[in-house]
Amino acid sequence: MGTNGNGRSGGAKMNMEESDCNNDMESPELDFVYDDCDSQNNEIAELYSYTEHPEFQLNVKAFEEVMEEFSFPPSWQRLSESHRRAVVMKLLEYLDIVISEIRTRAARCILYLAQGCWAEMQSDTEQALWARRNIFLLYEMGIFPAFVELLQLEIAKSQTSTISSRKLAESLADSTDLRVILSVLYLITEHMRTEKGNANSEYVHLVKLFKEELGTHYGEELLPVQLLNMITQLCAGSSPNFPMKKVLLLLWKILLVYLGGIKELKEKKTKLREQYGLPSIAEDTLEVVKGMRASSPPPSAVDILENQNPVQRKKIMLKESERAMRRQTFMKQTSMDESDEQLYVDKEETGNGSEDYSMEFQSMSNDGSQNSNQNCPYYMYFKQLDSPPPPPPPKSLPWQSKVRQKDIDNFLHNVRIKFIGYSLPGDRQTIAGLPNPIHEGLEVLKKHIYTSISEIQIEREIEISRSPLTKGEKDIEETETELLYREMLPNLPQYMIALLKILLAAAPTSTAKTYSMNIMADLLPEEMPMTVLQSLKLGIDVNRHKEIIVKAVTAILLLLLKHFKQNHIYQFEYMSQHLVFANCMPLVLKFFNQNILSYVGAKNSIPIFDFPACVIGEQPELTKECLDIGETSVPYSWRNVFSCINLLRILNKLTKWKNARIMMLVVFKSAPILKRTLKVRHALMQFYVLKLLKMQTKYLGRQWRKTNMKTISAIYSKVRHRLNDDWAYGNDVDARPWDFQDEECTLRACVENFNRRRYITGPITSVRKYIDTEWAPVDTNINDVLDINIELDEEFKENYEIWLEREVYHNESFESRLYANGSKTM
Repeated sequence: MGTNGNGRSGGAKMNMEESDCNNDMESPELDFVYDDCDSQNNEIAELYSYTEHPEFQLNVKAFEEVMEEFSFPPSWQRLSESHRRAVVMKLLEYLDIVISEIRTRAARCILYLAQGCWAEMQSDTEQALWARRNIFLLYEMGIFPAFVELLQLEIAKSQTSTISSRKLAESLADSTDLRVILSVLYLITEHMRTEKGNANSEYVHLVKLFKEELGTHYGEELLPVQLLNMITQLCAGSSPNFPMKKVLLLLWKILLVYLGGIKELKEKKTKLREQYGLPSIAEDTLEVVKGMRASSPPPSAVDILENQNPVQRKKIMLKESERAMRRQTFMKQTSMDESDEQLYVDKEETGNGSEDYSMEFQSMSNDGSQNSNQNCPYYMYFKQLDSPPPPPPPKSLPWQSKVRQKDIDNFLHNVRIKFIGYSLPGDRQTIAGLPNPIHEGLEVLKKHIYTSISEIQIEREIEISRSPLTKGEKDIEETETELLYREMLPNLPQYMIALLKILLAAAPTSTAKTYSMNIMADLLPEEMPMTVLQSLKLGIDVNRHKEIIVKAVTAILLLLLKHFKQNHIYQFEYMSQHLVFANCMPLVLKFFNQNILSYVGAKNSIPIFDFPACVIGEQPELTKECLDIGETSVPYSWRNVFSCINLLRILNKLTKWKNARIMMLVVFKSAPILKRTLKVRHALMQFYVLKLLKMQTKYLGRQWRKTNMKTISAIYSKVRHRLNDDWAYGNDVDARPWDFQDEECTLRACVENFNRRRYITGPITSVRKYIDTEWAPVDTNINDVLDINIELDEEFKENYEIWLEREVYHNESFESRLYANGSKTM
């Protein structure tokens, strides 16, 4: 398996098949718990790259020099509280000095304090304790706004410097000051986020003040918008030296503190449903899925026979390769790179009517018997046939069925046309003339009706569009999400494109040819490694860097989608449309078009080089053995599982109830890609994959359902049912994406009308500003019009006489022609 965790190597295809087969059988059930983010220690450790380790000593040196200037001993623990505050105040004064070297030294000293004064500590616990104390002292003294001003100064400086001097490749040295500033801001934000969940903390007032401060403008924009602008500048090439990983991590954590995470979203949803008079929701997706068991892939009979006869298996593999090449010759090129995975797709689509795995099979652990047949990945199943059977499945489905009011209206329309011969549009009560079974079915549907907040908001928008004068917009609640959307609206399409470009560049399936920006500017050292061990360490660092970027981008996108949807459905739809326009859906499928088991289990980290283990205690020399020290027995990478679940959730949100986008999944041949993702034995990931498969089942045809009945059974047992949804037996194989384009066009028109009405200066395009002229009063007084001052540019003033000759004197107006025609008739 390659170091980048995608499992691709330069070996033969058959070897890759065998390793994938082994992974399928030996992959354990993951005990991963989905949350807003990982533990605080891991989140802080991911802030620093391994190539930044030499700079930690520069922070200590800056601290010692500053303490010597202030006539204090170089020990933070020995200082009294008053002396510590005096040192911070003097450091704040140093940050305002024009000389950049003094500012940088003061910033490094503050970073050392925020890191917990690790040079004086004896353990990780002691360092974490002092880091927490110092962080809140620094924030109380006003360090956060001061560093935001420094960040704005460095952004302006980097733009002017990059224009004057372009380099072939950026390295760590080009972003030194920016990395120090972003690190301090990130450490403060991360500790605030952690403290936010502690109701008994003595720093509750500081956390509340910090959240309020994030909602104020620093200069002309909110801090999250400034960070988004940094991302777009990097993608545009105007500032290639920006340390993108730190920018993305800081943006993610600021959004978590400012908007809120899973807990806050749940509380806001309950409050909104009470406000709209809707019943509360008893089921929570994450909680219900925790009670589900993950499914495991058993060996099929074909795989067992092939594994027992390697010669015959090799012949079969060669024949399948030839067939795949012949089919690939006549196949149209798609937008996804399927060259490495074509054999997987062909095998799954032509599997002689059987699947590669069963969704209801419990795996059996191997008790370590040393048999010569143990190399066979299926040996453990024959060895332990006497083990107890798996626990029986629950007798009831995990979800309560739902139905929309729209579905009931369609049901009434169809049965009225069938039994009566005419429909009653808008009438939901009259059931005269319908058979008794229809009455009973209607009662069942009404018992399971579910009205979402989005439906209420859409109905409200329809009322406003019909009666804008009497049903006009009421006072808009100035929530955090509302303020952020208003600030993001002018450039929201550019933000989405920039985030997706970075996601494409960091994806494990991407190559150097697929992206233009340099996301490694804050990782690559000035001098390349000279030894094999240094090269190995740098390779692990590069893969770790990409994984962290993917984790941050997916978390940002999902967080914005969830909050926009809760605030107003059309804000969510506006962002979703631009993600779809920027090819987010094929990008996500391209991400999963790899050996996903290898990506989930990738070990691209060196624990002894993580902060603070890399600075506390005696550090060993770089050897091959030290790369393996501290490796955990956890069979998965937390950040990679987190990223995969986020991408699946984003894809679900983009495609839910959107027929045109569901058809895009069918056109992109997502079914075999998603089926391979089911091999990861985690209930939440399998749940979102099954939801995506359920959407497109009726477009895949009877033959697909016939050969994938176990997947159909898994969907039935794990995914929520809509009572009148014909997903399991309906057929619409002749549908095409353009058949549903009217729905997309109607939705886009509604979103544009919403933005035009609600945000007066908010642009529908990214450049022009306008007012709602449809309902604005018109001034018909000629004196008022003549009093308007119009500024003319210098070019027009220089050519004014030419303009008069061309447009006034020699241009026949409509009035002159009218007078001429009138004189002829007289």
